[in-house]
Amino acid sequence: MIDPRLRTLQLVAHHGSVTRAAEALHFTSSAVSQQLRALAEDLGVPLVRQVGRRMEPTAAGRTLLRHAEALHAHAEAARAELAGTEDTTGSIGLCGFSTAATAFLVPTAAALRDRFPGTVIQVVEAEPARCVDLVLAGDCDLALLVVDDRVPPETDARFEQHAVLDDPIDLAVPIGHPLTARSSVTLRDAAHESWITCRPGSAYHRLTLAACQAAGFRPHVAHHAEEWDTGASLVAHGFGIFMLPRLAAVHPDTGVVRLRLDGPAVPVRRIVALTRAGAAGQRVIADALERITSAAKTRQGPAPESGTGP
Repeated sequence: MIDPRLRTLQLVAHHGSVTRAAEALHFTSSAVSQQLRALAEDLGVPLVRQVGRRMEPTAAGRTLLRHAEALHAHAEAARAELAGTEDTTGSIGLCGFSTAATAFLVPTAAALRDRFPGTVIQVVEAEPARCVDLVLAGDCDLALLVVDDRVPPETDARFEQHAVLDDPIDLAVPIGHPLTARSSVTLRDAAHESWITCRPGSAYHRLTLAACQAAGFRPHVAHHAEEWDTGASLVAHGFGIFMLPRLAAVHPDTGVVRLRLDGPAVPVRRIVALTRAGAAGQRVIADALERITSAAKTRQGPAPESGTGP
């Protein structure tokens, strides 16, 4: 319905790079450059320019992007209205980070499969920054994200954000750790511990550093673990401690004690659902959002007591 080259321009402007836009679109860099040149020639105005290391839109490019955002929002609204006139078919893509995919996306996908048997459903587990790309490129329709500085602001006209859950963070320590004897534990109490996080640059690594900084210290990161079970095993064997989101489950026999954090700097992951502007009106996407937010409400249970297991 809309010139696909406009989506290419959006991705280039979003990343400031032809190469990264090409990766997001599954194109070659030369194909992206060719689309931009052809679109500029058709319109008779330059659309992008190199500024230092970034590719940025020109004044004409910014004007076109503003209209492209409105066009895509109208197209999503049209799809929603058309879907209401016939039995739902087509496809829906759901993406999100690991714990959200496990807790929300897979059960939602199973329910959608039963309710909309004519719809092809795909679930993609990915880091938040990659999920934004998938939604913007049209490869996925709904993403579950942890809000950080890489997530588009709520004012971004390309997207709509829907609140899902504020996920509290607990502290995982080994059985017998001195902190388990306390009636109240703050993040600052663990300032001198060795820490375990995900790889540098990942969403959870950034969250750990930001939370510790807010508590007034920089953590000594001794080990990196991508999976919660790996991190829990490292904790159980005395290699360090780590922050464990309430949504993340670890095996009860792992040998880890989950402590509730108190104090003024209790870290929380804010989880939101991201859709393209106008897309939330589509029946399948609206149904997915309703199921996810309903499931999130049931997850808002009481926090574990200090000194108790998971």
